[in-house]
Amino acid sequence: MVDKGQVISLCRFLLRAGRQYPDYNIREYAKRRTLDGFRVNKNLTDHSKVEGAYAEGKKQLEVVERVVKVYLAYPPKTKNIMELKLQ
Repeated sequence: MVDKGQVISLCRFLLRAGRQYPDYNIREYAKRRTLDGFRVNKNLTDHSKVEGAYAEGKKQLEVVERVVKVYLAYPPKTKNIMELKLQ
């Protein structure tokens, strides 16, 4: 049985993992995708559907963590315009 605290914890873990991306566009996409996914499923009441959505979220967290490791190992050579500092 998945309770509300576990769901909120999963959301926070996904948002934190998404903040580790070195690229601005991917960080924002991960944030938007996470929040949209939780908004879509916020009204689920059937326990089997809640369990399924929670399991899918855990899988997505594993994917995000794996991809972040790859991005950190091979960072982009140029910075995004959003990441450049004004001089």
